[in-house]
Amino acid sequence: MQIDLNCDLGESFGSYRIGNDEAILPLVSSVNIACGYHAGDPSVMRKTVRQALDSHAAIGAHPGLPDLQGFGRRAWTLSPDEAYDIVLYQIGALDGFVRSEGGRMHHVKPHGALYNMAAADPFLAKAIAKAIYKYDASLILFGLSGSELLKAGKETGLKTASEVFADRTYQSSGALTPRTHPHALITDHGTAIEQVKKMILEQKTMSTDGQEIPITADTVCIHGDGAHALEFAEKIGRELQQSGIEIKSVE
Repeated sequence: MQIDLNCDLGESFGSYRIGNDEAILPLVSSVNIACGYHAGDPSVMRKTVRQALDSHAAIGAHPGLPDLQGFGRRAWTLSPDEAYDIVLYQIGALDGFVRSEGGRMHHVKPHGALYNMAAADPFLAKAIAKAIYKYDASLILFGLSGSELLKAGKETGLKTASEVFADRTYQSSGALTPRTHPHALITDHGTAIEQVKKMILEQKTMSTDGQEIPITADTVCIHGDGAHALEFAEKIGRELQQSGIEIKSVE
């Protein structure tokens, strides 16, 4: 049995430093690199791409809403055409750095509010999937397990990967609990690791109201911007390997 561990990186910009990218990179198999809209800047993008290639991590674009102040986590009113344009623009920007460093892009994972909006909105989902397919039909689309985004990706002709979250709770619908909710985040490492193991081994998880819900886990997201992100990445990798689960990027 194997699982992909992915992490959102390259979120520093200008004089602001976010996360511990260099230390986390060797612990994950895939990385999603911010493309300059919700976070990141050209210099950070180039540096993060180079570090990912040196660590042999699969590189993905992490396009978000053009909302640097809100870190791309505030929902916007966005037309499908606008979603298509901003996703295509950001994929192309990151891929320029990937190609110039001698690499090849592997996947695309929308960020934050754009990700969650597309998980529920079939029109936004279709626009995002179309942008990826038009750019490079071989790219893998990462999306929330059971979401409209994955459905649109499959219908468009893309390979998709069902993503689950180590440090987030779930609603009975299968949606992530909104970050505005007091129980949206799992801060205890032991609880988060047990949730991940259940999702991988049993293809199930528990919702906040105590219901057991089905879930598909191809890739597990661990956030790189938390206060204890590095410690958690080390723990979850060790626990999974001890359980006989190989950490490997999605193919």
